[in-house]
Formats: sequence, structure tokens, C-alpha cells
Amino acid sequence: MKRTLEKLAFKRKQKEKEFSQKLSQVKENTQKIPFSSKITRLRSLLSRLEETVESTSPYKQKKSSLFSFFSRSSSKDSSQQAFNQQVCGLLKEFTSIFEQNLTQIQELLTSLAELVQLDASLADTRDREWDGLGSNHVGMIFKSLEWRVDRMAHECEDAQILTKKFLLLKEKLNRLLSLLEEGKMPSSSQIKEILQPLEDWRYAGFENRFRGTEEEVKKQQQKYLSYFQTEGKVLDLGCGRGEFMDLLREKRKNADVEGIDLNDHMVDMCKERGFFCQKGDILERLAGYPDKSLKGIFSSQVIEHLPPSYLKRMIELAYSKLCPSSYMVLETINPTSLFALVQVYFLDLSHKQPVHPQTLKFLLQNTGFKEVNIEYSAPLEEEKLQNCPTTDELTKVFNQNMDKLNELLYAPINYAAVGLKK
Repeated sequence: MKRTLEKLAFKRKQKEKEFSQKLSQVKENTQKIPFSSKITRLRSLLSRLEETVESTSPYKQKKSSLFSFFSRSSSKDSSQQAFNQQVCGLLKEFTSIFEQNLTQIQELLTSLAELVQLDASLADTRDREWDGLGSNHVGMIFKSLEWRVDRMAHECEDAQILTKKFLLLKEKLNRLLSLLEEGKMPSSSQIKEILQPLEDWRYAGFENRFRGTEEEVKKQQQKYLSYFQTEGKVLDLGCGRGEFMDLLREKRKNADVEGIDLNDHMVDMCKERGFFCQKGDILERLAGYPDKSLKGIFSSQVIEHLPPSYLKRMIELAYSKLCPSSYMVLETINPTSLFALVQVYFLDLSHKQPVHPQTLKFLLQNTGFKEVNIEYSAPLEEEKLQNCPTTDELTKVFNQNMDKLNELLYAPINYAAVGLKK
């Protein structure tokens, strides 16, 4: 939107400049027309014409004798001819002056018409700029309100879950107090039972703020539904708030989908929405499923939290638990995008290390998955550097270099490795 407003402001300034130049030109041309001198000349010609008519008209009545009448008649033709010549000469001068005036007036009218068109175009450009500024302002207000409403809704949901957690923690604290009153020391596991839920809730709040709303995440993950169309159990590893499980349930009523997550708060959120969700370590929970019992495995924004050895073991274990003709989809942050590394990956302190797309593809292939594809998502179009519009050879090379730079800086934020177990 910022670039659009800049373009509108630039066009408006250009139109103002054109209008100002045209107005100055019209004023200058108007001042060049010698109206006063031409009026003086016209009056002079008119006086001369009157004098000519008065003095040389062959029809001027004079008191004369009968003989003078016959002498006048004999010279009538020559006098008429002289009179006509004088009048024609004066009229030609009148015509010349009028033609000059008409030409100048026509040029002035043409300039005024162009000035009116420029004024209308300037008004339209100003209206567009004001509409853009107004839309941007209104859009910012609505976006701010929408963001605040979404934030309040999430905070309300978090508060409800947190209230239940406080009730559970109250019971655990009462048990600890009873132990202390009896002079006994609580074990480390009992203390951890109190501290861990609070840490889980804090991380859930971090994810709610920086990962995006549930609707935004669901919109991004919707493209992966095509790999989970067949009936059967689908497992979401690190299910978080349960966005993908919710998508599957929306697509297929009574879809058999389960989740695993280490975060107490996330597990409670999923259970509140009616999903079967287990709290625990992914490898431990995944190992509990029978071999060839799953019709699909999905994981989003999880593997960047795992050490390499853990990731390798998870892929191997997932392969053994999948039925033939089933897919595994692993989505993570794209480390080949500098923007994604700086603005997304390093934002979360719990990330262990980024996983290169080709590395993940190799791990899936080496485990036995076939037709492994890398699919990118969340493109960065607005952030990209702009190309120059001209077509000369130097600009062409410059644009090619800009494309390479955009590929390095602003590649899509996420990617997913999709593998098929045949």
C-alpha cells in the first residue's frame, strides 16, 4: 500500500507541474496579444473609411445647376471606381486585422481547453490519492480492530484454559504444603509438575503472538489436505493448537485424526475441541502405534526443534508405522530464505537448528520414501526488490542480478518435504 500511495503522490505532483506550466504559457500568450494597439488601429481605419465616404462618394448630394448634373454624370464611372478602390483597401486592412485576432483567439481557446483538461486530470489524480490515503487509513483502522478482536478472543480462550490449570495447580500446591507441614521434602518431579504447565502456557502465548492466527495457519496448511484423502488414521506430530486436525475434520466428517504434543497447554486446547491428543515425547508416543497402522503422518513447524539424531529416528519410526500408499508431510522454516532465517527462525529460542530442503529430502529418500517432493509456501512478493522497467542490455543484466538477489533474500518462508511409502 505504501508503494501505491507513493505512485499516486508522484502522479499528482507531475499533474500539478504540467498544469502550472500550461497556466504560465496561457498567461504569457495572452500578454503577447496587442489588444490596445489593434483597437487603436481599427478606430483609425474606421475614421479613414468615414472620411472617404464623406469626401469621395459619387452620390453625395450638392446644390448645382442643371449643367453641372450632366458634367457629374460623365465622370460618374471614374469617381465610382476610385471610391470602390479606396473602400476595398480599407476593408482589406479590416479583414487582415480580424483574421490575426481570430487566429490568436483560436490559439488562446485551444490553450484554455487544454488547461481545463489538465485541471480535470489533476482533480481526478488528487481524488485518487485522497481515496488511497482514506482507504489506507480506514484499512489500518479495521486491521487494527480485527487484530485486537482476534487477540482478545485468543486471550479469552487462554484465560479459560489457564483458569482450569490454576485449579489443578492449587490442588498440587495443597499437596506440597501438606508434605511441608509434615516435615517432608517434595521430590523434584512434584515440583516440576507445578512449574512445567506454567512454562507450557508461556510458550503457547509466544506461538499465538508470532506464528499467526489459527485461520491464517489453516489457510497455509490447506494445500496439504490432498495427501490425506483416503480413510484411515492420520497422526499429527507436534499438533500445537490443532489447526491441521481441524482442517481434516472439516473436510471429512468424523475423520480419524490424532495428535501428539509435548506442551500441556496445547494438548488441553485440542482436547477442549474434541480431539484425541496425547501429551508426551514424539518418539515414545509414535512407537506405541502398531506397524503399518497409520494412513498418513503430518508435522508442521516441529523438526526445527529437534536434534539431527532425533529427526533421523523419527523419520525411520514414522516409515514403519505407515501403511503402503500413505504420505508423510514434514513442514518447516526455509533456511534458503535469508528473510525467513532472520525474521522467523531466530525469533524462537527453542529452535535447535534449521534443516535444509535437500537434507530433509535425502533423509526421506534414504529411509525408503518414494517420489519425495519439496513444496514451498508463504511467498514474499511485497518484500522483493523491484526490477527496472527499461529494456536496454545494461538494465537486463541488472534485473537478472536482482532476481538472483531476491531468490536468496526473499525465497518463500516455509517448505514441506512430501514422501510416499509405496
